[in-house]
Amino acid sequence: MALEWTHGDAPARQNVEEVGLRRLIVVAAVMCAALMQTLDSTIVYVALPYIEGNLGATIDQATWVVTGFIIANVIVIPITPWLSRRIGRARYFAISIVGFTLASLACGLAPSLDMLIMARIVQGAFGGGLLAVAQPILIDTFPPSQLGTSQGIFTIGAICGPALGPALGGFLIDNLDWRWVFFINLPVGIIACTLVLLFLRDPEKPQKIKGDPLGVLLLAMGVGGMQYVLDEGERNYWFSDPLIASCAIASVIGYVGFVLWELFGTRTPIVNLHIFRNRSVAFGLGIALTIGFPIFGSSLIIPQYVSQLLSYTATLSGMLILVRAAPVVFVTPIIAFLMQTGKVDPRVMLSLGLIVTGASTMWQAGMTTSDTSFGSFVLPLVLQGVGSGMLFVPLLFSTLGSLKDPRESSSVSAFINLFVTLGGSIASASLVTLLDRREDLHLDTLNGLVTLTNIPIRNVIVNAHGLTQTIAAQISALVGQQAAALAYADVFLVTGALTLISVPLVLGFPKPTTTDIVIEVG
Repeated sequence: MALEWTHGDAPARQNVEEVGLRRLIVVAAVMCAALMQTLDSTIVYVALPYIEGNLGATIDQATWVVTGFIIANVIVIPITPWLSRRIGRARYFAISIVGFTLASLACGLAPSLDMLIMARIVQGAFGGGLLAVAQPILIDTFPPSQLGTSQGIFTIGAICGPALGPALGGFLIDNLDWRWVFFINLPVGIIACTLVLLFLRDPEKPQKIKGDPLGVLLLAMGVGGMQYVLDEGERNYWFSDPLIASCAIASVIGYVGFVLWELFGTRTPIVNLHIFRNRSVAFGLGIALTIGFPIFGSSLIIPQYVSQLLSYTATLSGMLILVRAAPVVFVTPIIAFLMQTGKVDPRVMLSLGLIVTGASTMWQAGMTTSDTSFGSFVLPLVLQGVGSGMLFVPLLFSTLGSLKDPRESSSVSAFINLFVTLGGSIASASLVTLLDRREDLHLDTLNGLVTLTNIPIRNVIVNAHGLTQTIAAQISALVGQQAAALAYADVFLVTGALTLISVPLVLGFPKPTTTDIVIEVG
């Protein structure tokens, strides 16, 4: 597959392609920074119970440690292309690393939950500039003919980060303290920032682009309101809560107002929405949204399942997630090479990736019980990792390769990252809601079977010489345990089914008709 860089009438750019040791240093710095952001999206999940106990917070209060981070993150991601052009990409990336690292220090030192939440919001805002900017930096660092290599490296960070979070968090908590899930960022951030300042070159000078404050405000209303509804809806009985209903209305107003303003109300839009007219971009973002379900949803649900029903330690539950992440490291370079040769249709690879991921997740559902062994999950999780490794690089080729205006690629890259993150947020909210609903349903069903006509129940009571208070408690606990196991199985089943259902979206990509992909990243 031949690749050509072109920039049309864009501002003059210098070639920032690197070779040899310098390329390795730039890649290492960029990936360290990107991994900080992706790790922190999930590493805090295993720390929440310890934060609650240490800072005297309720579950609802402590979840704002996650919610605040994600809201700030998703607001900043769409405007990163504008910020990069306005400040200068290298400078903006360095500022993001410094801000994220200092916010991590503030999180670890936070004396109260309120201070921790505020620090996490700041951390999320600076984190929005890490992953979204890392991708175009990697594209520019490699020659156009090695697009697959650069995006393969990015994919490893994008997928492995959320998967490694629970494992690393569990190890740090079991051996040190919950505050170390934030302190771990300090040495990584210092090294990454130093290397970026010393070696990362800027492809073009900062541009004096006019701001769009109303656009930013409307975007914050839309994304922030929706994120709050997703994260807090289940705990507050959804739209029966006035604040949830108000945020939902504000989100709709924000999104509608933002779209109308950016398309018709301003000559200097902060986000280029015209790219959605491209069919491949629209379908590609739909797939990106779907990818968030198996990646982020499983990272949230699996640790809950194994710690609640199988009594795994934080480290062991994290290791289970690590089993799924390991294949990504091995599969992604192979997929990148195949895409780079141009001999494999990206649509075929995308379809296979979704099928493998969805089918293996449904297989996992079939073995989800209250006493499943660690080894039983290994093969399904390995297959999930293989399927996940087959998604991101073909998605990039299919989406960026369809752009007629090469200057749109930086915006498309940012939107892909945004939609994957939003997919994870929607997955977290919907799967937790589904888990609660299904557990209640199974509990009612199983309680209806606890009668003397049920032979196992009758035998237990007869052997105990009557229904004692202890036996009744044991039966109740067993019923609750089985109901929870069935609910978790339902969640994995639905996650796999939704992944499989998204396969037809791949048909939205037009059949490749050229071997040239024209790409520009701002």
